[in-house]
Amino acid sequence: MKRRWVLSGAIVLLGWVIAAAAQERVVQRSIKAAAGKDVRVGAYINVLPDCSSGPLPTIRLVKPPAHGQVTVKKAKVNATNYKQCLALDVPGYVAFYRSAPDFTGDDPFTLEVRFPGRTELQEITVSVQSLEPSQRT
Repeated sequence: MKRRWVLSGAIVLLGWVIAAAAQERVVQRSIKAAAGKDVRVGAYINVLPDCSSGPLPTIRLVKPPAHGQVTVKKAKVNATNYKQCLALDVPGYVAFYRSAPDFTGDDPFTLEVRFPGRTELQEITVSVQSLEPSQRT
């Protein structure tokens, strides 16, 4: 099941699996990135039935990438037509990955995203490709 969120004008597609209370799910995703450049690997919000924000999840780096770095930043997430909410503006977290400038190849890592009542392990593999000399900054 796919959900759409507007994040700073861009649509982010995330696969969310609804799990029973206190249950842990494993989600596997693949993302492409350019060497040495930030790429968004996840956006995390908690929307209550009244369209307000619930407690944000805790995010923990369970298995770090071998050739890059993961960072999480606070963000304001704007969305329309999300569940019963026609429009919402809630706080959230956005996770980014950046490889070492000279690395190419696959760089897997695992995030634990803990919401009230459920935990999700996200096994993310980033396929890093080199930049052409004209694209380096």
